[in-house]
Amino acid sequence: MDLYISDLHLGHQNALKFDNRPFESLDEMHRTIIANWNNAVCADDCVYILGDITWNNTIGAEIISQLKGRKFLIKGNHDRPNGKLKNLFEWIKDTASVMDGNDQVILSHYPMICWQRSDHGSVHLYGHVHAGRDHRFVLANHRAMLEAGIKHECYNVGCMLPYMDFTPRTLAEIRAANAV
Repeated sequence: MDLYISDLHLGHQNALKFDNRPFESLDEMHRTIIANWNNAVCADDCVYILGDITWNNTIGAEIISQLKGRKFLIKGNHDRPNGKLKNLFEWIKDTASVMDGNDQVILSHYPMICWQRSDHGSVHLYGHVHAGRDHRFVLANHRAMLEAGIKHECYNVGCMLPYMDFTPRTLAEIRAANAV
């Protein structure tokens, strides 16, 4: 099974505040992410992390090593994986295209207006914009594309979004949570 998530910001104190994350401390956030992840993911599952995994590579490596599944990293603007952290991933890329069943999924930390085969049924998953101002602009563009009759399937998989709930999600879960 394939699962997706973005913007964990492990070890990043300010993430608690700027995302209004419902945690009293980083330790509480880390415990929640570990528990949610390991309840949702099996050992052979593939989990695609779409950037901004950690603010601190040592803390990141400590936590990532406790998470189930085969992990793949799409680098975000905060990611500088090296040493032990780098070795915890199957691969690390800037962007990727993967097949999830019959769906082509285009992975990027950053939202795109157009992506490979966007008007032929591919799905774009992204993070970076959290739930703030930038995310509203991305959603407005998405609605405008749909209103113009242009096929446009894209989803923010930021962990802090209510439907993500700090848990990796399958494409089916992501689609269901975003159904209009």
